[in-house]
Amino acid sequence: MGIFIMECHQTSFSCNQQDNHDDHDHRDSSDREDQIDLQYPSYFSSQRSLQSIPSLASNFKPQNHYQFCLISDFKPHSTYLSALTLAGKLVFTGSSDREIGSWNINNSHNNNIVLAGNGAVKSLVVSGDKLFSAHQDNKIRVWKIENENEDSSREDKNNQHAMKYTRLATLPTLGDRAAKLLLPKNQVKIRRHKSCTWVHHVDTVSALALSPDDRFLYSVSWDRTLKLWRTTDFKCLESITNAHDDAINAVALSSDGVVYTGSADRKIKAWRKRISLGDKKHSLVCTLEKHNSGINALALSNDGSFLYSGASDRSIVVWERIFENDSEDNTINVVVLGALRGHGKAILCLAVVEDLVFSGSADKTVRVWRGIERSYSCLAVLEGHTGPIKCLTASSSSSSSTVEDCDTTSSGGVNSYVIYSGGLDCLVKVWQIIVPNNQQFL
Repeated sequence: MGIFIMECHQTSFSCNQQDNHDDHDHRDSSDREDQIDLQYPSYFSSQRSLQSIPSLASNFKPQNHYQFCLISDFKPHSTYLSALTLAGKLVFTGSSDREIGSWNINNSHNNNIVLAGNGAVKSLVVSGDKLFSAHQDNKIRVWKIENENEDSSREDKNNQHAMKYTRLATLPTLGDRAAKLLLPKNQVKIRRHKSCTWVHHVDTVSALALSPDDRFLYSVSWDRTLKLWRTTDFKCLESITNAHDDAINAVALSSDGVVYTGSADRKIKAWRKRISLGDKKHSLVCTLEKHNSGINALALSNDGSFLYSGASDRSIVVWERIFENDSEDNTINVVVLGALRGHGKAILCLAVVEDLVFSGSADKTVRVWRGIERSYSCLAVLEGHTGPIKCLTASSSSSSSTVEDCDTTSSGGVNSYVIYSGGLDCLVKVWQIIVPNNQQFL
């Protein structure tokens, strides 16, 4: 594991133009793609660029240069990164060989590594002192995060001392399975001559999302189901069978309870409980179809007004939810604004912090986009990974600490953000971008 500092860069360019690859179908995103996710190889392959949606062009010119720099990098596992999340002063990583690790973001110090299940760790989310992990072996595991020094303060748990992980449960729990086993109505057919209870995922659990109050956990799977779990007793409360026509790769949750799922069937679906109608289960309230290839990633703006979807067609589609036409009784109104283009291969991961959108791609780059009043500009292209970017997370610097800062020489106020990207090169790279907050429209 190494840490090094690189020179900072300044830029004030637009990245809306595409690489000169639109006439070719990219199916070899990296030298190692044929060795991973073999069941769904299209996840890493890149399809013809989406042409049916206009690009979102910038209507403003930056008056100050944006600065970005690579702060550090480290190698948390011996195999490639498959999951990444940030909680307090710790970054949690999941690998393709079933390892889960935690690292101090100030010095990349390893707090602990545990082995869980079989195959890749596909998703990680943190709620208080609980870590939820989704796995390729069809399971969800729940871990209690503790400091090995029990006398340490709660602040220390997020700071520096070695952490230990105690497995609290594997979902579905034994009790949940036993309670559903005896009644025939709880059995679902998964293939000819084989069935199981509806609380089971029967294929890779691909993504997780927590409700805003952390009371509920949502999981999606390559088995095409969406499931809802209670985080107190880990009981499965609901399962939507055949939610999509193909594997589900992504899930995102708005603050008012709308659940978005993105699938290899090229569709995004929105689900919600229609409370005023007395619905206790989620219903389909909207289907979005614009991508011409499988959807790999979803991310929502903080207020839920904008949904971003990334797919193998190399485009990030921006959707806007029109709340004025929204109610608990009918479908939600979501319209397409346009597409963010520039990546040369499939979009594999997305993150949103304030008005910035971060995208990771099989083209081995991370792009930083800024959206203001429905206008977007690409602020930076972060290069350095030698393999596709499989996962990323980001935060404002006010909520995290860093090893070093970029040289903030811009006049006026600035906002600072830290990005963590994980790639098939087995590295986590830590970036910082300084964004002046005094951009004016023409």
